[in-house]
Parts: sequence; C-alpha cells; structure tokens
Amino acid sequence: MDRDTRNALIAAAWIMLLFGLAAYWLPTVMLAVGSVSTVLAVIVAAIFLLALFVVFWLRGRSQRKKGL
Repeated sequence: MDRDTRNALIAAAWIMLLFGLAAYWLPTVMLAVGSVSTVLAVIVAAIFLLALFVVFWLRGRSQRKKGL
C-alpha cells in the first residue's frame, strides 16, 4: 500500500465514521423534526442521503484532478 492509497483509505474511513455516527442519530432527529412536520422529517432524511453521495462524488472529482 503506497502513500496515496493509504490516505484515500483513511479519508474514506473518516467519512464513513462521521456518516455512521450521523446515521445513528438520524432516527432521533427525524422523530424530533417529525413532531413539527412530517414533510420536514422526510427532507432531513433526504438531505442526509444526498450528502453522503455528494461527499464521495466530490472526493472522487478531487482525486481525478490529481490524476490518482
């Protein structure tokens, strides 16, 4: 494993850890927001899922620009 792949692995692990923690708290947040509006609860869940894909998409774009 060279330096670049190790750094990519570390970055992916951090991203998954942070999103894993967010996913752990997501039901609690959705229930709290859902008591105000069910539509807002759905929007919170959609933003969470969209953010996960956007982060990996941006990371991939960054890596392509570096030529890795």
